[in-house]
Amino acid sequence: MTMRHEPTARQVRLGTELRRLREAAGMSAKEVAGLIGSSSAHMSQIEAGSSGISEDRLRRLAAHCACRDDGLINALVAMSTDRTRGWWEEYRGVLPSPFLDLSELDHHATFRRDAAVIHIPGLLQTEPYARELFSYMTPELPETELQLMVSHRMRRRVVIERPNPIAYEAVIHEAALRIRVGDRTASVKQLARVLELSEAEHVTVRVIPFSLDSFAGAGSTMVYVGGPVPRLDTVVRDAPHGTGFIDAPAQLDHFRTLFRKVEAVSLDPTESRDFIHRMSKEL
Repeated sequence: MTMRHEPTARQVRLGTELRRLREAAGMSAKEVAGLIGSSSAHMSQIEAGSSGISEDRLRRLAAHCACRDDGLINALVAMSTDRTRGWWEEYRGVLPSPFLDLSELDHHATFRRDAAVIHIPGLLQTEPYARELFSYMTPELPETELQLMVSHRMRRRVVIERPNPIAYEAVIHEAALRIRVGDRTASVKQLARVLELSEAEHVTVRVIPFSLDSFAGAGSTMVYVGGPVPRLDTVVRDAPHGTGFIDAPAQLDHFRTLFRKVEAVSLDPTESRDFIHRMSKEL
């Protein structure tokens, strides 16, 4: 197969999962390569995501590694044979790769959960809100690049706006709702947008109020994306050096627990809608 010079996050994840299968079986790359009719060099490329793997070889690899999880194997096969060229490909070469990786991750998600403390989650943002956020970046973006980033963020909302949307839950701290990203008019429209979406059957919005005692979860901001099986879930977090994709089993367990904690202390969906409605009247 042709070598990939810049594999996507999804392709890298496939390679990572195949490596984990091999390591769990206590086998070397050379041993597995021999069993599936490949070379150790090619096996290294597959595990790095820089080369693909056929369905036949993948199933043979899983069998030799004694993997009996049919759900996982079928999901990995789907990843290896997927040839989707989604709307985000229009931005390839003009926006950084992590933007496209996030779009592809959303496209294949089975559900998504956001925990937000400072800013409204991206899927709930209005265009003026997103523009203000990207305008604050340093160094300052030229107008053409700024517009591309805003356009891309607006198109990412398709996963909760399309006819077959994913289940989406957002836990938002009152701080994120009150910080005026833009002027009063923009803030009122942003809250109205959150309220509108919270009425959808597949969307759940919960609020953590300032009045909550002993809330130590200020660092809980995350995007938790569900895969076809729990092992293929992914957590996305922003860091000073860029966007990080987290997929190690122990880390996923950590973030599942963390989300349950912030969810447990939040208002229920009806109380949250009432809370946001009152807040919008106060602005």
